Amino acid sequence: MSTTRHLVNRRRRLAAVSAAPPRSATAREKEPQSADPTGAAPENAAGAADGPAGEPADAVLAVEEPAGDGPPRTGPPRHRIRLPAALCAATVLLGAFAAWSFTSAAELRDDPARQNTALTDISRTSEVKGQITEAVGAVFSYSYAAPGTSDLAARKHLTGKAVQQHKDMLAEVRAQAPKQKLVLTTTVTESGVEQLDGDRARLLVFADQSNTRTGKEEETTYAAAMFAVDAVHRDGTWRIAAIDTFTR
Repeated sequence: MSTTRHLVNRRRRLAAVSAAPPRSATAREKEPQSADPTGAAPENAAGAADGPAGEPADAVLAVEEPAGDGPPRTGPPRHRIRLPAALCAATVLLGAFAAWSFTSAAELRDDPARQNTALTDISRTSEVKGQITEAVGAVFSYSYAAPGTSDLAARKHLTGKAVQQHKDMLAEVRAQAPKQKLVLTTTVTESGVEQLDGDRARLLVFADQSNTRTGKEEETTYAAAMFAVDAVHRDGTWRIAAIDTFTR
């Protein structure tokens, strides 16, 4: 190795200097510089034998000389270290994803909104929509000349708390109808099944109402209505179980 050759040359120079007789400073200044007979550069020639920035050669050798006589130590290849770490990270991520998927699937199965068949059971959706549309038109129409028709429609199409709600909503009409000869007509213009779950459903209803006074001077007023109804399937038919007018 080059470092070993430099060390041998340096030792030879040191031995030659020790064996030579001492010379005066004047003789040493006048003596021309000559190359070392061994072919090595002088120690003080442009710092060739010394290390960088004037460091002694043995300092450089101490850095460059390999530690020990054996072959240099080599660690395990980097890819062998990175591969197990990457596999561990991938395993953790896959485990976390599997846990999240399982939890999400359970939540979707337990969520009542996911049990809504309004968009999947077309025939049953059409059935509840048609029957509730007919029921709304019947129970919210009233004629002073045939009050019993409204009562019959209420017994046929209403159940639960919708019975009392219907009475409260038509109380004023019933009170004014004989005097003003009122005729209330309700026509459903649009309806949609918001939720359908087995024998229960919720619908949003849009309707037009006309209120006609047939006394001395006939007068008709029109109004639009929007409300939701909860329906239940009983005795082979859909009935209105609750009425929500979105008012407090």
